[in-house]
Amino acid sequence: MNKVVLIGRLTKDPELKFTPGSGTAVATFTLAIDRRYPSKDGNREADFIPVVVWGKQAESTANYMGKGKLMGVSGRIQTRSYDAKDGTKRYITEVVADEVQFLEWGGKQSGGNRGNFDDSMGGFPYDSNGADITPIDDGEIPF
Repeated sequence: MNKVVLIGRLTKDPELKFTPGSGTAVATFTLAIDRRYPSKDGNREADFIPVVVWGKQAESTANYMGKGKLMGVSGRIQTRSYDAKDGTKRYITEVVADEVQFLEWGGKQSGGNRGNFDDSMGGFPYDSNGADITPIDDGEIPF
């Protein structure tokens, strides 16, 4: 079984690209994930995990998430290698996301920091079958 679930903060805005030919959207970003216990000297350490997400989820992630925002990711770990221009072999380990959750709003199109997106489900689950997300103000809810 190859399954990983992560919650962390974006180290910078997601980078959105489109594959040549098919035009499929792909977003790459890095999550900073705090370690559970501080180091021996008392400092909190973090791991920096590269993540790749495809399709509509990639577009929504790039449009609605920004540097420093909290997000959840579930997917699988993938390793690959390639030959660099200098002739050396490079190895990459990354998480390929199946599902992303926006736990905090504030990307490029949402107008900056909107604070926490906090509902009873613990965030907004978004899968590849969903439509683009349109944030609403709590004052617009009729109940």
